[in-house]
Amino acid sequence: MISEKIYFNSISDSQRSFCPELNYVGTIYNAVEIETYPFRAEKEDYALFLGRFSEDKGAHNAIYIAREAGIPLRMAGKVDPGVDAHYFRERIQPHIDGEMIVYEGEVGAERKRELLCGARFLLFPIQWEEPFGLVMTEALACGTPVVATAMGSAPEIVKDGEVGVLVGDGELDEMVEAIVSGRLEGIEAHRCRRYVEERFSVEAMLDGYEAAFDKILASRS
Repeated sequence: MISEKIYFNSISDSQRSFCPELNYVGTIYNAVEIETYPFRAEKEDYALFLGRFSEDKGAHNAIYIAREAGIPLRMAGKVDPGVDAHYFRERIQPHIDGEMIVYEGEVGAERKRELLCGARFLLFPIQWEEPFGLVMTEALACGTPVVATAMGSAPEIVKDGEVGVLVGDGELDEMVEAIVSGRLEGIEAHRCRRYVEERFSVEAMLDGYEAAFDKILASRS
């Protein structure tokens, strides 16, 4: 039995579902240093996949969605040796043509921000219950909406119709429809930025931890 004197914080409500028996004191989201992410309202004509190349992250889904929607896709991220390297060779590399599907490699911080700023939207078609997808908040800080699978923390990070689009697990064609039907057109870049400032700033995170500490002290007194 876990002592009641040990307190836990979750980085999303979704994360709690894996160990609901723990003594949680709060959910405090990871923060983005917003001032380090440049904002751009005018976007270029490409979608972006940014993240580790593993099957769970759904890079192959991003390729399918971009092709069906008729929009170029830029992909950047790390390829780890072993299973992920095999996945990349078999499921990703054959589709890279330098035009419709462009692989940028494992980019540095500056190039990452350039890609996030320029993209029409970020594709986040995950296939697992990710506890917190930081890249979603990074994209929103740059004024870039997110098209994501409604798994893990994604419904807590992306407000459907306001800063992006959420679809059900495996509903790739629904993602395509959201893109081609213009559901993203009404999403304002400035609203995406303000949304992150309100919910995922360093100040918001610090307020959360202070509230958690106050709750612990009050319970022990």
